[in-house]
Amino acid sequence: MLLLPAIWNGFPLLEYDTGGYLARWFEGYLVPSRPAAYGLLLAPAARLDFWPVVVLQAAATIWILLLLLRELGIPFRSALLAAVVATLTFTTTLPWLASILLTDIFAGLAVLALYLIVLGRTVGTGQRWALVGFTGFAAASHSATLALVIILGCFLALLPRRLVCWSRAGCALVSVALAVAMTLSANRVVSGRFEFTPGGYGILFGRMLEDGIVARYLRDHCPDSRFRLCGFRDQLPATADEFLWSDGVFNRLGRFDGLGEEMRSIVLDSLRDYPFLQIKTAVAGTIMQLTRVGTGEGVVNTLWHTYGIIDRYTPAAGASMRAARQQRGEIRFNGINALHIPIALGAMTLLPLLMAAGLKWSRFAQLSLLACIIAIALLGNAFVCGALANPHDRYGARLTWLAPLAVLLGAIRMSGLPDEVIPRAAVRSATRGKFQQ
Repeated sequence: MLLLPAIWNGFPLLEYDTGGYLARWFEGYLVPSRPAAYGLLLAPAARLDFWPVVVLQAAATIWILLLLLRELGIPFRSALLAAVVATLTFTTTLPWLASILLTDIFAGLAVLALYLIVLGRTVGTGQRWALVGFTGFAAASHSATLALVIILGCFLALLPRRLVCWSRAGCALVSVALAVAMTLSANRVVSGRFEFTPGGYGILFGRMLEDGIVARYLRDHCPDSRFRLCGFRDQLPATADEFLWSDGVFNRLGRFDGLGEEMRSIVLDSLRDYPFLQIKTAVAGTIMQLTRVGTGEGVVNTLWHTYGIIDRYTPAAGASMRAARQQRGEIRFNGINALHIPIALGAMTLLPLLMAAGLKWSRFAQLSLLACIIAIALLGNAFVCGALANPHDRYGARLTWLAPLAVLLGAIRMSGLPDEVIPRAAVRSATRGKFQQ
């Protein structure tokens, strides 16, 4: 069910950024916002038309959902698992995330993995370390996911000791450290150097450009021999996407290599010169990102860069790619989003009720913690993607399926299904020094 979009399409779904990730292994250098880890997963799967990648993404989703159901005391039944997956498939963006050659599926799974690592009572030692490894790879696949894992991991590690014992808090910090190490290591495999993915200042510059801060800074400081942009300030586009990814001023001035130091100086100076304006625009961007949750952004049939990368480096997959429904323009998301967007936004508004339920009814205690972690993750993701970058539906959709999942699990809990019987030894081991019953 999770792979229905890819199966119907006849080929894993593609997006603007897919080619950038795939090319890293073949081109041997890093580009902004394209960490190397996911490209290392894509390259060997090319000879099988990349199907192993989406199968792996769906399998990881099922694995974590199984662990989550058991953790919440929901009895494992094949029919119940199928019902949960079917509901998520037809009411959320989850199957579209699992079916696309893109890193977005790993953001939401990393949030659930961190919850299970730190707060899981029924997760065995081997499973916990497997989740730590998975979280490291998930964070290494995208810079925004790395930032989210750092924020959420540090938050979980700082929870009161009555909720989290020292060993579980340590696992949260190990997850963060492993995420950083895997990012640096994967990038070294490609570039030959231990380094973070470039482009951070450029992405923040784009957000400030779109908010009018760059125009104000150039107006206040030009002419200045340090800034070549002074000569082009009347030609700057209105949006970050148009500035960074179209054939305009940014290209003529050398892109990130040519403008990297200049953008860095403008970003840092404007943070110092306009602090209140920066706070205002960051809050506005965060709020806007919370509402941008549509499915399918970038899943179009004009992905010329991605098509060129596949044809150049993995030509055996080219024929199947061109025969897919997506490349024939047969995928539309208007009807899908008429359902997905209200469900996602409605479920997000219900998260506080789930959190409150845990304070009144012990049956909802674990689910309340999960809802709290999801809410924090949604806010953290909105800040990282809306305040530090620019709001996009794709950035919101990669996490918002977690809210309907929490609401669905709450409905199952209210249905009166008996709790799953957990072995006493496992409960004693998990709760010793952790939960006060």
